[in-house]
Amino acid sequence: MQTRRLTASLAVGLVALAGVAGCRSDPSVAAYVDDEQVTVDELQTAVDTRLEDPALAEAATGREDEFTRLVLTRLVTEELYERVAQRYGVTVDDGDVRSRLDELLAGEDPEAVYAQAAAQGVARADVFETVRQQVVRQRIAESEGLVGGLGEAELRAAYAQQAPSLAQVRLGYVNVPDQAAADAAVAALQADPGAYPAIAAQFPGEATLPEVATRAPGDVPAPLADVVTDAAPNSATSLTVPDLPGVLVVFVGEPAVPSFEEVRPDLEESVRADADAAAQDLVADVRAGIDVTVNPRYGVLEEGAIVPSDDGVVDLLEAGGDAAGTAPAE
Repeated sequence: MQTRRLTASLAVGLVALAGVAGCRSDPSVAAYVDDEQVTVDELQTAVDTRLEDPALAEAATGREDEFTRLVLTRLVTEELYERVAQRYGVTVDDGDVRSRLDELLAGEDPEAVYAQAAAQGVARADVFETVRQQVVRQRIAESEGLVGGLGEAELRAAYAQQAPSLAQVRLGYVNVPDQAAADAAVAALQADPGAYPAIAAQFPGEATLPEVATRAPGDVPAPLADVVTDAAPNSATSLTVPDLPGVLVVFVGEPAVPSFEEVRPDLEESVRADADAAAQDLVADVRAGIDVTVNPRYGVLEEGAIVPSDDGVVDLLEAGGDAAGTAPAE
């Protein structure tokens, strides 16, 4: 799940800005970001460095121009984020980024994750920069008081509020041959919920769970959903299911509520997601005031993507989406 959080954040897009930049068309410059430049040499070095990774080179084969445009977008976005950080007075060093990466990877093999990213055209440096931008947004949101913090008290308050919705179902079902056997099993379970494993052992089969299992409410089989929703804890009932021979005895145990420590990582991610969303508008405001001119040699913006350009100076472009590249498949 943590890896999905990392890879799912690696999307990139482009959005046109209103206005026209001054005429800046030095052929040695790939893009201007206000008074800063991404030179053609810098862009080529960035491309060449990434293509030293064989997996990345293979992913870019046959789409070299597209890959170059994508790398340029990343370089422009990096420049833009330097100005965003300056505007709000936040700093993020490499140690901060590595710590956040460790949290996102959560024990997963980094090499496997980076290999997956490379196969989709995303270099290690791009992953690192994407996470840096995420941390920048987090810190902006915190400094501007847009979201709650990650302190113990705040997280426990969020846990208390969300606990009812976190409850999972303790469910068992036994496929018995007839209603008489079902009535006997229901009576036995009503008298002693702990008897479930012994009863299930008497009627093994594909439609019998040998042990009571924990599952999310949304994962309850559809034919049982109404019964489970209406059932009291530690109760049993029987019903017939279309196309299933015999009768199904359904047992619902005490709800299982995960502990605070079990859900703490998800609570922290929820706070970070809220912070990220809250900071997006502030980042967009900063970007809107920055002139970005792209050398038409590298393309123009059409329907949210940079495509090859056949004519003159490109209008202002904004490297929107606050990330590094196309997301690896999960």
